[in-house]
Amino acid sequence: MQYEIEKKITYNVPMKEHTSFKIGGTADYFLKITNEEELKQALIYAKEKNIPITIIGNGSNILVLDKGIRGLVVKIDIQKEEKKEQENNIEVTVGSGVKLMKLAIDFLNSEISGFEELAGIPGTIGGAIYMNAGAYGKEIKDLVLSTKCMDYNGNVYTFSNEQQGFGYRSSIFNKNEYIILETTLKLTKGNKAEIKNKMDEFNTKRKNTQPTEYPSAGSSFKRQEGVITAKLIDECGLKGYKIGGAMVSTKHAGFIVNTGDATAKDVLELVKYIKEKVYEKFNVRIEEEIRILGDS
Repeated sequence: MQYEIEKKITYNVPMKEHTSFKIGGTADYFLKITNEEELKQALIYAKEKNIPITIIGNGSNILVLDKGIRGLVVKIDIQKEEKKEQENNIEVTVGSGVKLMKLAIDFLNSEISGFEELAGIPGTIGGAIYMNAGAYGKEIKDLVLSTKCMDYNGNVYTFSNEQQGFGYRSSIFNKNEYIILETTLKLTKGNKAEIKNKMDEFNTKRKNTQPTEYPSAGSSFKRQEGVITAKLIDECGLKGYKIGGAMVSTKHAGFIVNTGDATAKDVLELVKYIKEKVYEKFNVRIEEEIRILGDS
């Protein structure tokens, strides 16, 4: 059977070109999809050919292992923005491939408020929903009305906020049973100057405290109740500690950065070392936040 979608597939694609960490081996097959129908076709194709499938967004919170990913990697790049205004309340339906930074600028230009804290998070709306991304006291769950998704058989569902099971850096989507297509956010009308001031304030904080000059996968470790994980790592004297090309950021101990030639093996060894040292000193077990994909 001939598949139209097959023409869009590329082969032996280096995953370091599709992750913010700039690390990772090759994917056997790679496909960027831009709409619901293409995704459905890709799922049918993979099933018929018995090819394992891995879904990614912007690749900003993942570490791909050095041997790469077997099977088909599908990058979701659904671009959509539809606004519905009712007095001061605004509902915006956003495709899962839309980058948070782009969305924040669009909201600024449209004088829409409520998204300012999330403006500097790298990644897409789909990725933000997947992990319930947050910053400066706000999480994406605070804004979500509903999310449209597809299961691996091509069936489409719309889930309410409550049905998405949001928790700290988690949602029902972590179980990889559904693929996010779009989400509807509830925001409010705002003042452009005030929105810009808030965005500038958060972006300045981020620039001053986070290692944006190096490739990374964002915050490497989850926070815990009553524990500031980065502080524990810092108090172990690990800022600047390196294994191969992977280093604990000198600016923020909660980030592992790629200083130029890091491998996934370097990162995993550094993660293990950090966890051991924190446990030795504080008797606290910390957990990585990065999603690990592929073959070691």
